[in-house]
Amino acid sequence: MVYLLLADGFEEVEALTVVDYVRRAGVELTTVGVTGRVVTGAHDIPVTADVLLEQVQKERMEMVILPGGGKGTENLKKSVAVQKLIRACLERDGMAAAICAAPSILGEMGLLQGKQAICYPGFEEKLKGATVADQPVVRDGNIITAKSAGVANRFAYAIISALVDEEKVEEIRQQVYDR
Repeated sequence: MVYLLLADGFEEVEALTVVDYVRRAGVELTTVGVTGRVVTGAHDIPVTADVLLEQVQKERMEMVILPGGGKGTENLKKSVAVQKLIRACLERDGMAAAICAAPSILGEMGLLQGKQAICYPGFEEKLKGATVADQPVVRDGNIITAKSAGVANRFAYAIISALVDEEKVEEIRQQVYDR
């Protein structure tokens, strides 16, 4: 199971592009409301999450996805339950993916030590222990990070590649006419 965490102030493009593309790829993705069942994005778009944080089935986790957005990242970061969920997923040999400001959560948790990562410009110092990459999307082992909303589609493709394969990525590119 793939869980995408939503907290008030999340960046809509970063979250919903991933939900759309990953579901198109046939991957079971569940949106998780961290700040409530209805979560309002950074641009005042309300989204109804599939489940609440306490309903996550930790034993089924393959990946946890963290969309960015300044306020959304802060709301995710201050949740001890979110941090426990990320650690539990990685301890089960799962993956974590974060975009924009959200890779700072992984960095501040010490999960980027010795890895390459990228984030929204200005957050680099929060990628503690990481080598900051000069790429829009980076996969290093079980961690995927991406720079910003402008690369949300490439972030989604990296997630699909990690969970399925490159053939499925090409299929989705054809569906959305990304050529």
